[in-house]
Amino acid sequence: MIRKALWLSATSAFLTLFTVGGHAEDRVVNVFNWSDYIDSSIIDDFTKETGIKVVYDTFDSNEILETKLLAGGSGYDVVVPSGNFLARQIQAGVFQKLDKSKLPNISNMWDTVSERTAKYDPGNEYSVNYMWGTVGLGYNIKKVQAALGTDKIDSWDVFFNPDSLAKLKDCGVYVLDSPADIIPAALKYLGLDPNSTSSDDIAKAEEALLKVRPYIRKFHSSEYINALANGDICLAVGWSGDVFQARNRAVEAKQGVEIGYSVPKEGAQMWFDQMAIPADAPHVAEALEFINYMMKPEVIAKSSNYVLYANGNKASQQFVDKALLDDPSVYPDAETIQKLYTVSPYDPKTQRVITRTWTKIVTGQ
Repeated sequence: MIRKALWLSATSAFLTLFTVGGHAEDRVVNVFNWSDYIDSSIIDDFTKETGIKVVYDTFDSNEILETKLLAGGSGYDVVVPSGNFLARQIQAGVFQKLDKSKLPNISNMWDTVSERTAKYDPGNEYSVNYMWGTVGLGYNIKKVQAALGTDKIDSWDVFFNPDSLAKLKDCGVYVLDSPADIIPAALKYLGLDPNSTSSDDIAKAEEALLKVRPYIRKFHSSEYINALANGDICLAVGWSGDVFQARNRAVEAKQGVEIGYSVPKEGAQMWFDQMAIPADAPHVAEALEFINYMMKPEVIAKSSNYVLYANGNKASQQFVDKALLDDPSVYPDAETIQKLYTVSPYDPKTQRVITRTWTKIVTGQ
């Protein structure tokens, strides 16, 4: 009887372990993030540490993400919208408040960034910053020198002045397919409020963009990285870190392509990509574990070192590559930060105007 009891106890223990192990293997978190936006080893390390499998999908425009979120039932647990989209998505009830008791690493966040992200998410109750950066000008130094007679760009004039952009048409110009980034830049260039919702101001921005439309080869929010790196284009209006990725790929390719990046002197948009959990996320506990893991200083620093964007985690800066941390186009100095603006979310009426305007600009009609 004793042996039988021991056997039953051992069997029960084995079954318990098997069940627990099987359950652990079933733990999953579904992440939807921007393309080219994480060091894949971070995903592997997270799974090794937690036993949680990561299903990782990517997108390359806020509009794609928003369509999935507003439709509901996306199946995603962690998504990464930009701040101005996040704000209206919060208002639409798309996200759930974060249980900060499950996010002890939130203490690592950087006040300078958190104060600005609170514009989109008051109290930062629904989101945590992943990366931030600027919208500026990425360019092929040699080709710009040949076309314009200068090897350094420091003004939006090179893009919004039709005479300048016409000289770059043949060597190729790509622009973000993102009205929330490009229309405010046009307003800023025209000396108007980049946050203006005035139909007259938006019409002026449209007019300015239509004047340079003939010289733009393509609107796309990720293809310009390789196009710059390969020397296929000479100018891109893009996100800072993407241009730095292009620069590094060009160096690795050793084809003589040199890439520069400029935060225009007139000012540029400071944007934020935020980690958030959809209201109908199927794996909330795992989502919180993933976000908390990403807020480990050494983890988010590894991501910054890979994607070449600044992050909103102050404690991570000791682990960020010194060349990146000391690069003012990645971590701008206080004077430059003062010139950076943030863009508020559009109300539904303005959004419809912006959408119509953008369609007209992209199609050139």
